[in-house]
Amino acid sequence: MISRNTIEEVKSRVDILDVIGDFVSLKKSGQNYKALSPFTNEKTPSFFVVPSKGIFKDFSSGKGGDAFTFLIEHEGMTYAEAIRYLAKKYNVEIKEDQASEEARAEQSEREGLYILMNFAKEYYKEALKKSDEGRGVGLSYFRERGFNDRTIDKFELGYAFDAWEKFSDEAIRKGYNRELLEKAGLVVKKEDGGGHAGKSGSYDRFRGRVIFPIHNISGKVIAFGGRMLGKDKNQPKYINSPETEIYHKGQALYGLFQGKNAIRQFDNCFLVEGYTDVISMHQSDVENVVASSGTALTEDQIKLIRRFTENVTVLFDGDAAGIKAALRGIDLILKGGLNVRVALFPDGEDPDSYSRKVGTTAFQKFLKENVSDFISFKANLYALEAAGDPIRKAESIKEIVNSIALIPDAVKRSVYIQETSNLLKISEGVLLSELNKILITERRKQEKEKLREQNDTPIPPEAIEELDSLVKVDPQSLVYYQERETIRLLLNYADKSLESQTVSDFLLHELEDVEFSNPLFREIYEAFKAGLSEGRAISSDFFMQNGSDQVKRMVTDLVTQRYDTSRHWSDKYHIFFPKDADDLDKKALANVLHLKYRVVQKWIEDNKEKIKSVNNAAEEDELIERQTELKRIDIELAEQLGIVSGKY
Repeated sequence: MISRNTIEEVKSRVDILDVIGDFVSLKKSGQNYKALSPFTNEKTPSFFVVPSKGIFKDFSSGKGGDAFTFLIEHEGMTYAEAIRYLAKKYNVEIKEDQASEEARAEQSEREGLYILMNFAKEYYKEALKKSDEGRGVGLSYFRERGFNDRTIDKFELGYAFDAWEKFSDEAIRKGYNRELLEKAGLVVKKEDGGGHAGKSGSYDRFRGRVIFPIHNISGKVIAFGGRMLGKDKNQPKYINSPETEIYHKGQALYGLFQGKNAIRQFDNCFLVEGYTDVISMHQSDVENVVASSGTALTEDQIKLIRRFTENVTVLFDGDAAGIKAALRGIDLILKGGLNVRVALFPDGEDPDSYSRKVGTTAFQKFLKENVSDFISFKANLYALEAAGDPIRKAESIKEIVNSIALIPDAVKRSVYIQETSNLLKISEGVLLSELNKILITERRKQEKEKLREQNDTPIPPEAIEELDSLVKVDPQSLVYYQERETIRLLLNYADKSLESQTVSDFLLHELEDVEFSNPLFREIYEAFKAGLSEGRAISSDFFMQNGSDQVKRMVTDLVTQRYDTSRHWSDKYHIFFPKDADDLDKKALANVLHLKYRVVQKWIEDNKEKIKSVNNAAEEDELIERQTELKRIDIELAEQLGIVSGKY
């Protein structure tokens, strides 16, 4: 287990902006930072980071917490993995409370897979550089591609020996079990146990190939790609790791870890097809590039790119297959809400071959001068196909409008319709009419599907109860929201002065006879009370360090402000919005009175129900007397609040 001192040292060094900024492109918003949600596919930013409190809040998904919570929610790490990741990031030495062998035995399978993949990466790297076979075969291949040592180290390239069980034998000798090797996709189990499987019944997946490690966004190796170097026609040119618990090929992009900072810096992402395309572009000093690794582009991969930029430039080979792939990819990217541009290489060339052919300067110049928007790309492509054929031209125009219809943003659709009209010399009205037909058809289709789902799905009892609660006045709900407001004031303003005392002193003193009904609010409130009695200052940081996951989520919700009023409203237009700090004494007093009022009303309702069901005359008299006293308190509090008694 990681020692407590190590955990505290990591926590003391963490900068939440620095951590989340590795995964999400943040923009300043007042005192805080905002971005599109990395958890949902939203169109307007609702993800906020509050540096002063070390927390984030995603209003789109409801997730929130500190830097550790973000890594757990976003990257699927365990708490221990998050600690190790941040320790590495901030150069903190990890100290274990137990021997490393014992710690390894206690690690989860997921952690074990990451550790095993890292071992495999180091094994393949060493085989490439320190063995005669690796240098003679693997390193020679990389040198032929023009890859220098810096690039080889940057992408952690390696080599797998041309042997059936050499890697797995070494892994087992180092303490890794064969079952984990199979789950990581590093060995293949021979079902019948025959052939080249040997006594183990399995063999190494990667043999006699150069190795391209695939990293997740945080830099951990999650899979490998291997390229064959011989001319065996019975073997595929490339093989990749199978899907595992830590690797889902449709959710990973090759080169994103190495290129994410450049993508954010240039606000553009070049999208290519293969590993060597990415690496060659890095050698040409174009680092804002990723590859779909030979698989069809997926929605999840597009969402990955969108975390860092909304601009994608698709680079495709100059052949028929490359062009068709470009068209499919463009439509999916448009549907994902990104801005798309395209560059097509000369026939027979790809980013790898062309960058090596013309050199760094000429390659960069080509990218600047040969990029076009997707409308121009499609129009030029179809113009060649439809030359002299009016029917084919009409079909081509419909194809372009179909692509425009995929764009979620109405303003962008309008701009592209205008551009298409000018480019193809066709009436804008005709194009708009065609676009509207497509949009209406799609909308009706979605409505039918939604209606079918509603008809097929019975309404669960809990949903009916929730609907009922919306039309009934619930005293308990009113108490909840008033308790929530009390905790919000404590978390945000506990140490602020109210004349002769702090907000914390005032609220805790005035509410000493009130017991919170919500268990989370009660836990937080009791912590403030304990801090006051012990002379300790309690703040939101205390709960983010020591609270349960539920408490952390609640604290995050209550200290994160989604909207900031622009100073221009007051400076330029003389429109003022009152803030908590402007009238804190009145807010604190009003909250105390409102909470007591809501609690008393809850007691009145509860007591009324007891009177209905009581059978004992003496007990009934006692309850009626209590009801009279509660009503007196209710009226007194209502007068202080300036409201009509009995109204919720």
